[in-house]
Amino acid sequence: MKKLTSAVALCAVCASASVQNAAADPPSDFVVHPEAPSVTYHSIEIGGETIHYQAQAGTLSLTGSEYEETARIFYISYRKLAEPFDSSVEGLEPKFPDPATRPITFSFNGGPGSSSVWLHLGIFGPKKVKYADDFGNPGPPPYAVEDNPQSLLDQSDFVFIDPVSTGFSRASGEADDRDFYGLENDARSVSEFIRRFVTRYDRWNSPKFIAGESYGTTRCAAIAPILQDRHGMHLNGVILVSAVLNFQTIRFGIGNDLPHVLFLPTFAATAQFHSDNPKTGDELRAFMDEVEAFAIEEYMPALAKGDSLPKAERDEIVRKLAEYTGLSETYIRQVNMRLSVGPFNKELLREDARTVGRLDSRFKGIDREAAGDRYEYDPSYAAIQGIYTGALNNYLRTELNYRSDLPYEILTGVSPWSYEPAGRARYVNVAERLRGAMAANPHLRVFLASGYYDLATPHYASDYTFNTMQLEESLQGNYETHYYEAGHMMYLHRPSIEKLKADLDAFYESVPVAE
Repeated sequence: MKKLTSAVALCAVCASASVQNAAADPPSDFVVHPEAPSVTYHSIEIGGETIHYQAQAGTLSLTGSEYEETARIFYISYRKLAEPFDSSVEGLEPKFPDPATRPITFSFNGGPGSSSVWLHLGIFGPKKVKYADDFGNPGPPPYAVEDNPQSLLDQSDFVFIDPVSTGFSRASGEADDRDFYGLENDARSVSEFIRRFVTRYDRWNSPKFIAGESYGTTRCAAIAPILQDRHGMHLNGVILVSAVLNFQTIRFGIGNDLPHVLFLPTFAATAQFHSDNPKTGDELRAFMDEVEAFAIEEYMPALAKGDSLPKAERDEIVRKLAEYTGLSETYIRQVNMRLSVGPFNKELLREDARTVGRLDSRFKGIDREAAGDRYEYDPSYAAIQGIYTGALNNYLRTELNYRSDLPYEILTGVSPWSYEPAGRARYVNVAERLRGAMAANPHLRVFLASGYYDLATPHYASDYTFNTMQLEESLQGNYETHYYEAGHMMYLHRPSIEKLKADLDAFYESVPVAE
């Protein structure tokens, strides 16, 4: 991989404070990265089966054109054992299943600027954060992990990757963290990590999957063709959790009415959830079908007509928007029939002096004052930030025995983030890259998971993206979509994590692999 060049642009879905480049010499008593990975052995029961597994926490180096180190990428991997292993017996070596029969999944989250902690301790890994209730509330600190009976470790080995600047991953040598800040540079670096890991641990003959959440789904679509075209590594499956492949679908802006249309079903679902008689199950799905039909067949043409829309039609659109969203007709007229994230989150429960979350609109927040058109904080992010951070840091040190003095960056700033050339003078759309990968590898299967209460990457925006990606008819059965009565991280909600586990079990078992 050639040395990366500096990237310039705007951060995408979410970001927080910036991280310092760790390339400078640390104090003599400061541990940046331990010299060797930490390897430990554990077991867990999943679906009545006891899974014995090896956990490994460590780093792999990325190199430049002259094989000089440019970054250290931190990862946590879990590999199923063929039989129980006693690490205290000197000279005994662990035994693993035949790699050809055992899938391996590379997982990462989004941001950009997020570590892999969310999918790791949310659904895929053998441990998960311990919530206070089935809703997903964290309860009082301190926080811990517990066994995850919905883990996918019975289906696949997992490698959780932290891109540069996230987790414990940092640029090194003469490289700078900012050299990796961009859609293309990030995709190349994560692809190179996957190639190195597969090569080092002899997994070329294993069925291979990649899994991403939020911007991690953007990364999936960018990585798949790199792995295929650059490294000759064809994938069996891609798992997209809360997807954003076409950024025009989620970027509110004057002249781009598409998000107003595609967010409407989630606005309506949110209003229903906070009503006196919320819809659930089949009733909720039927309601979504109704709102989605209105959005695409009536609302979108009305916005396209703009000022030429006849008054009678305008009045009917306003009436239906008010009926679906619970907002007043007066408010809807004041915003020119264009509802947006932020103002909606503040307006919906204004009379109760409450806001609703962006990542998960089931959660309610309390601002200092009820006035204004923006919330002070996202209550759904506040509900997960502390519990995931505290639980992961404790788990790393006490159970995985990995110790670094670096801060484990859960969610950090990676600005400026470059979307060029894909985003040069246009919205980024990597759906075409995924379509191309599916066309070149017709055995590739795609799993899409969406939450009804996700106001970051709403389900109908993902549906629209797949419906318009112009996938050839013979390949349209190669992707499947599943919906959950929760938000961006649908695995916070106990009924949703149980459904997600069942859906993913069926996906892994249905994906074609060589005999």
